[in-house]
Amino acid sequence: MTALDRTKPSWMTGEVADLFELACDFFEKEAVPNLERWNEQRFVDREFWERAGELGLLLTSIPEEYGGGGGSFLHFAAVAEAIGRTGDRSWGNNVHSGIVAHYLLAHGTREQKRRWLPQLASGRRVAAIGMTEPSAGSDLKAIRTTALREGDEYVVSGQKTFITNGQTADLIVLAVKTDPAAGAHGVSLLVVETDAVSGFRRGRTLNKIGQHGADTSELFFDEVRVPAENLLGAEGGGFGIMMGELRQERLIIGITAICAMELAVRETVDYVNEREAFGAPLITMQNTRFVLAEAATQARVARVFLDDCIRRHMAGELSAAEAAMCKWWLTDQQNDVIDKLLQLYGGYGYMTEYAIARLFTDARAQKIYGGANEVQKELIARTLDRTARGGSRAAGGASTGGSAGSAAARSATGGPSAGGARPADRSQG
Repeated sequence: MTALDRTKPSWMTGEVADLFELACDFFEKEAVPNLERWNEQRFVDREFWERAGELGLLLTSIPEEYGGGGGSFLHFAAVAEAIGRTGDRSWGNNVHSGIVAHYLLAHGTREQKRRWLPQLASGRRVAAIGMTEPSAGSDLKAIRTTALREGDEYVVSGQKTFITNGQTADLIVLAVKTDPAAGAHGVSLLVVETDAVSGFRRGRTLNKIGQHGADTSELFFDEVRVPAENLLGAEGGGFGIMMGELRQERLIIGITAICAMELAVRETVDYVNEREAFGAPLITMQNTRFVLAEAATQARVARVFLDDCIRRHMAGELSAAEAAMCKWWLTDQQNDVIDKLLQLYGGYGYMTEYAIARLFTDARAQKIYGGANEVQKELIARTLDRTARGGSRAAGGASTGGSAGSAAARSATGGPSAGGARPADRSQG
């Protein structure tokens, strides 16, 4: 791969731009040379996390008093842009810094924040979010993992799947049923420190069609005793907590989508200018030129849309429906652009030694985790439905549906990653 594209979007100025340059320097030296090895071993080395922590690339949007960088979402986005431009989908920092850290910041007690956030900021601990289960993806309220109170402990029993950072995480925000009969109102969040409990075990690293370096795993909890003080927020409040960060989670997925699109265009432009067929460079052929023109236009429009969503998010103006638009449309465009560009490579586009092939397989999960794209469209449609039935749903529907969709997402972010590849969850959980 050629040197990273360091073109800066409109929102990337001042110290945010400086952080982006620092991150690009680091990823060029420390990530790009290791991408193939990470794909083969199916996880990112802990040393990489710790070096990123030393440089201040973790938890950039968390206050300094808790070990973070003291910045805003723009600082996190700058790091996400930098790693995204390498084409890497191995490093689970979107879940670690973009999701879990903000759950702890927004809903943790002061003691919990002081205890866990500095460890995440340094890379000494890696975070995951455990939502998705074999029988519960987008429908988060259907989870079966239970946490029953016994004195000053919860006894946790159940199974999670599609968990991003699952093999390496030692701090997991776990969605559980503290009241199995209460539906969504019985969902709570517990923080599990994996090195401090017994009965916890990791299953296999899941064999995905893409994002091979992202450690996406099954997790098992066999009567694991977790201190009651590790409850995050109120008992029964987990469902609402998970809905609270949906806009930002979906923006994060949008960032990965646009970075992949732009990289695909850049790589393909290089290829068709160098590759010859029928005695002339591919770029001289009309079909090639038309396909490139379409892809470049789609990527440009997508970038403008994403940047506007980020601007509105920073101003507190981004609606749930607009965040859903960002997630479904950008990932849909990502898949379309990369698919049409791969065709220009012919058989070489199917070879994993070419970046376009990896971008192609990595892209597919983007339409699934973070809330399946079909869920996003339903959330948007609720705001457009003026019938009596739609009117009652539109008022709070975007958030309610979003929470279910977010479960499907947590790679990330559980799923195969934003939970991280989470089909309902991977980014993420």
